[in-house]
Parts: sequence; structure tokens; C-alpha cells
Amino acid sequence: MSNMHRIGWFDQQVRAGHYPNSSLLAKQFEISKRQAARDIEYMEMSLRAPLKYVAKYRGYCYEDEAFVLPHLYLSEEEQKILKYLALRYRHYNYDNAESVKRVADLLGRFEASDHLDGIRLPIFDANPRTIQAMELLSQAIAGKKSVHLLYKDEEGERQLLVVPVRFVSRYHADYVAVYTGVDERQVLLRLDGILQISIADAASECEPKRCEFVCLEQGSKPARAPYMAKIRLSSPLSGNSWRGFTIQAQEELIYTIAFYDTDSFLQHLLVAEWEELIAPRWLKHKLQNKCEQISQRLGTTTEFR
Repeated sequence: MSNMHRIGWFDQQVRAGHYPNSSLLAKQFEISKRQAARDIEYMEMSLRAPLKYVAKYRGYCYEDEAFVLPHLYLSEEEQKILKYLALRYRHYNYDNAESVKRVADLLGRFEASDHLDGIRLPIFDANPRTIQAMELLSQAIAGKKSVHLLYKDEEGERQLLVVPVRFVSRYHADYVAVYTGVDERQVLLRLDGILQISIADAASECEPKRCEFVCLEQGSKPARAPYMAKIRLSSPLSGNSWRGFTIQAQEELIYTIAFYDTDSFLQHLLVAEWEELIAPRWLKHKLQNKCEQISQRLGTTTEFR
């Protein structure tokens, strides 16, 4: 039996307020407690479920009740639709045909076709930090703004001020093409090498040149559903983003902000101006812990509430 079936059951128990644990999961599906613990770890680490162990009830609850499991299954009808779209895209020979055929290859991986039996398809890790980097860089590209990066490669970590232009995909990695200001050549930076990113306030004076790179469509979003944070600001924002983080909703000075990587968003909260972090509770706890760690490094004992 797939562990997704067990995870689906565990999710239902959490939402019903039954505070399930590894022992209950193991008993329900007649598996070992070690396997049950691995299922719970998979929910936390891979599916990013905001699970919290409550000692009083000896089980788990969600710190953020807005969390939903990603769509795990494709129905037969959905597979047929994807197969049809993959076929149409493969036979498209007009504008941007090469890019369209890449989409066809992607859709083709979900086909319910017998000819794929026994063939191992490549697996790509949807790292939250990479997804967040693409989100912020997409905002910078759309606004023609410079970004400050903390970038790591074979030479070590270094601070960079660059102008992102477009995204480039290779089989083994994803890149962003940037201007560094040193010359007019575009440099490719690996997305997984970006440790921190911050969008500059002012628009860049650099006018990117046309080249052969494939550009991410403006407004496109990663397929992964983002986390949501509700924040009260001291002054209204203009536009549809908060320094690169997309605004999903607004009520006076209270904004609902979308983010994909928790570490990147926490770093943003430490340097941005805001009045109150309203929700989710688990993000408030993480920010509190981070502030306490900084306080300890400074040799103080301030408690944050």
C-alpha cells in the first residue's frame, strides 16, 4: 500500500482533532512504528506539513490549519486530458515551438501509457528555497529591478548586486541569467546556489539585450501551493508585491503575503518594516526563536512574546 494512503488518513485524523501519533498510525495499517515515524517525517520534511506534537494529548495537530496536502493522485479522466494536451503540444510547429514541445514532454510524464513501463524518468527535487528564489527573481525581472544576492559556488560565499534577465534550464540544474555591471555579458547563476535574496527599491537603469535564453512568462507561478502570512503594515503598499513577495489579499493595512521558503521569508521579516505578524502561529514561533537566537549571540537575555 502506498504511504500516500496512510498520509491521507493521518491528515484526516489531525483535522478531526484526534491527535494521531506513530503508534496509532502503525496500528491502523499494521506497519512498524519505525515506518509510521518515517511517514510522519515525510509529511514534515517533504510535504512541509506544519505538524506540532502536543504532549498533553500525545499526538499531533497542525499549527496552521490553512495547510492542505498537495494533490497526490490523478484520476483516469485527468490522465486522458494530459495525454491529449501532450499530443497537441508535440505537433505544434508555430511560434515558440521548441518551448511548447518542452511543455509537451513535461505533460507526457503523466500519461497513463504502457510504453513507459520499466522506464525510469529523471526525478527533480522541488526545493522550497529554489521555488522562492524563482518567485522573487520573477518579480525583479517583471519590475526591471536589481537584486542583492548571497551566492555560493566553488569559490565560496559572496555578495552580489545583479540585474536578473531571464531563466535558463539545463538537464542538471536551473539558472538565472544576470548582468553583473562588470561588462555587458550575461552570467548564469545556479538557483540552488542562491542563499539569500533581496530586491532593490529602485528600478535598474540597465536595459537587457535580447538573447536566446528562454524567459519565464510574467505572472507564471510554481505549481506548489505557497504558505500564507497575514501581516499588518504601517503604510499601504503600491503594486501587487511586498519587496518581491506576492500579495494575495488586502484589508486596509493588513496584507496576506504568499511565500514558498520559510527561511527566505524569515530573513525578509528581519529587515523589512512591519507592525504585526498576525498569522500563522507556527511562523510567529519560528520568528520568535530566530530573534532569541540572535539575542543570545549578542549576549542579551531578552524574551520575545
